[in-house]
Amino acid sequence: MEKEQYQEYVKQITPVHNTGLNVLRAFLTGGAICTAAQGISQFFQSQGMERDAASAWTLLTLILASVILTGLNLYPGIVKFGGAGALVPITGFANSVSSPAIEYQKEGQVFGVGCKIFTIAGPVILFGTLASWALGLAYWLMANISF
Repeated sequence: MEKEQYQEYVKQITPVHNTGLNVLRAFLTGGAICTAAQGISQFFQSQGMERDAASAWTLLTLILASVILTGLNLYPGIVKFGGAGALVPITGFANSVSSPAIEYQKEGQVFGVGCKIFTIAGPVILFGTLASWALGLAYWLMANISF
């Protein structure tokens, strides 16, 4: 295949993205998730919960909804439409933890779910935990050791 033919072939198979449309979809999807979260929080507060308790219950509700939508194979469609708008909120994190577990469920509880549940989210959890520990130690050292 000649260079020109190859370039034409690459141009044909390379997906074309509309950045403006992708940004709009992400904005609408993320906005819809955040609006739903605000509505859930307002509902819990109207039932007499304090703001902090309502926030905690809102997070739990969003995580549960994301896991259920992932289990019903609906969340991937939301992600395909909304891109980062569906992946960035806590719902996307819940999806990234639950989807490998659901996918590898047929391999058993230990080697399937147990080994694969943190395939995607594991490095994020590990880095967050280690970075928090290191920064906490540095803060403690700076606060308790006089130079």
